[in-house]
Amino acid sequence: MFRSPALFEQFPDVIAAESTRHGGVSPTPFFSLNLGQSTGDSATHIEENRRRFWQALGVSASQVAKSHQVHGSDILTVTQPGHYDGYDALVTNRANIVLTVTIADCTPVLLYDPVQRAVAAIHAGWRGTVQQITAKALMKMQDEYGTDPADCYAYIGTCIDECSFEVGEDVAGHFAEEHKRYDNGLQKYFVDLKATNLAQLRDAGIPEDQVEVSPYSTVLHNEDYFSYRLEKGQTGRLLAAIAICNR
Repeated sequence: MFRSPALFEQFPDVIAAESTRHGGVSPTPFFSLNLGQSTGDSATHIEENRRRFWQALGVSASQVAKSHQVHGSDILTVTQPGHYDGYDALVTNRANIVLTVTIADCTPVLLYDPVQRAVAAIHAGWRGTVQQITAKALMKMQDEYGTDPADCYAYIGTCIDECSFEVGEDVAGHFAEEHKRYDNGLQKYFVDLKATNLAQLRDAGIPEDQVEVSPYSTVLHNEDYFSYRLEKGQTGRLLAAIAICNR
C-alpha cells in the first residue's frame, strides 16, 4: 500500500509515506489504490481508497492538508488541515497536520527539520523543478521557522526517471547540461528530475548524506506505481505525505 523513506525512520515523531497502486478497490485502468480525485474514477472508490490509506498510516482524513496543484511554484504555510487551491508545496510546523501532494510522474519531495520541527511536501514536475520549487520551499521554511538547511533531511520520491522522460528542446533548454542528455538516434533529450532536485537541495545547504532518493520509477516499476505518461492519462494518482505527530 505504501513505502516509507528509510531516512525518516530515525525520527519516531515523523510519519512519511509514498503510496503505491496496491491495496485499493478501483478497477482498471485505475487499479487499484487510486488516491486522485480528478481522474474519472468513481468518487466512492477514491473515498474508500483514501480511508484505507489514512487508516494504514494511523491518521484521520480530518488531519489532512492538500492543494489543487497547478505546476507552479507557489508555497502555502499551512496552519490547519483542509483543501486549498493553487499551491504546489505546503509547509507547516504544526503537529498532527498531514501535508500531501499528488503524483503520477512528477517528483514528490518531502522535507523535515528536526530542530525547528517543521515539514514540507513538494510537487515538483518539470515546470516546478525549473522554477526551483524545492529550493523555494526550503527558503520558505527558513523565513517562517528559522530552519537551517544543514539540519534538514529530505526524500526525493518516485517519479519518471531519466531513461523514460523524453522531452523536446523547448523543455530541455531549461535544464543544466549535467541533468540532461541528447539521444542522437531519437533526436530527443532525456531529463533527470531527481538529479535536478537533488542539486537544488545540495546547493541550498542540505548535506547529501541527509537526502534519500527513491530507487523506483513510475514507468519502469509501473506494476507498483501510476504513470500518467506511460498509461496515456488513463490511470490513478499516488500520494506522498509527511507529518509531525504527537503520538
